[in-house]
Amino acid sequence: MREILGRRRRLRFRRTRRTEQLDAALTCATEWQWPVLPGVGLKAAGSRGDRGRGCACPDPECVVPGAHPFDPGLLAATTDARMVRWWWTNRPDAPVVMATGGRAPCAVSLPAVAGARALSVLDGWGMRLGPVVATPTRFALLVAPYGMEQLGELLYTKDSVPSSLRFHGEGGYLVLPPSVAGTGQVRWERAPLAGSARPWLPDVEAVVDALVDASAAAPGGGSRLAY
Repeated sequence: MREILGRRRRLRFRRTRRTEQLDAALTCATEWQWPVLPGVGLKAAGSRGDRGRGCACPDPECVVPGAHPFDPGLLAATTDARMVRWWWTNRPDAPVVMATGGRAPCAVSLPAVAGARALSVLDGWGMRLGPVVATPTRFALLVAPYGMEQLGELLYTKDSVPSSLRFHGEGGYLVLPPSVAGTGQVRWERAPLAGSARPWLPDVEAVVDALVDASAAAPGGGSRLAY
């Protein structure tokens, strides 16, 4: 039988794409010990009543389409390889969601324009940074786990804190690459070092000043919370 090369290439590409999320989830869970779970994802393209690719959750006004836990809930996040494999074998396109805090990193996120400005400032200071997650609309800097009391003391000293800043601490979550959410592709702006046993993370104290200042200088004074 004559082989149809074009179709074979497409199928191979599709299989490769479908293993990326599983590979990323296993790396986070087993190598780095960051608890993960599958995100809700997006509606199937062309589904009945679909206006574009909105969130697959029941909320028609979801503000973070595709980029949050739903079923299972956040408390199900795990580092167990068998559970991770089962989840992504059944839902290979599901976003990779990390439960922040505890054994996992925390994060501070801000609008993409402000995030790029903050990275430039921190690089100018010679600051060592950890991984940075980016979407078309936001950057998120991964930092060492912090407590709410510690964060509150840091922010109390600021004249003001732009509402466009988001703090992903204990009980929070963050979507990791190579997921796709409603705002588009999730990618590494600063990827973890290849072969590292566990990515190094800065303390939140080291970066918060630059993030607050960059957000305040963003269009609208950092008051617009764009997901």
